Amino acid sequence: MRCVSKPYLQELGIRLDMDTSNLMSLESGNWRSQVKAVSRQRMVNRIMNAMKRHYTTLSGHEALKELEKIIVRFEEKIFTVATSPSDYLCKISLKMQTLENR
Repeated sequence: MRCVSKPYLQELGIRLDMDTSNLMSLESGNWRSQVKAVSRQRMVNRIMNAMKRHYTTLSGHEALKELEKIIVRFEEKIFTVATSPSDYLCKISLKMQTLENR
């Protein structure tokens, strides 16, 4: 079962044609090459903004830089282990929901 829709994939920067064979190739393994660096940075920025909202006591340039390093490593790990674009977004979404429910 998918936990993300095509608009989310498109927002991430993954081009989806109406051709289902193209979608299948994205889901089967070479999808990482379709994701632009700017899209991944956008995801890091979104996670960073969510963390800042959740942890309102964070302040200072050094603390924010350290948080950004942690988020970048987190995104890289998820990107590496994800099996598809939807799995990537699902894993990040689930982690963010877990964080927000704390």
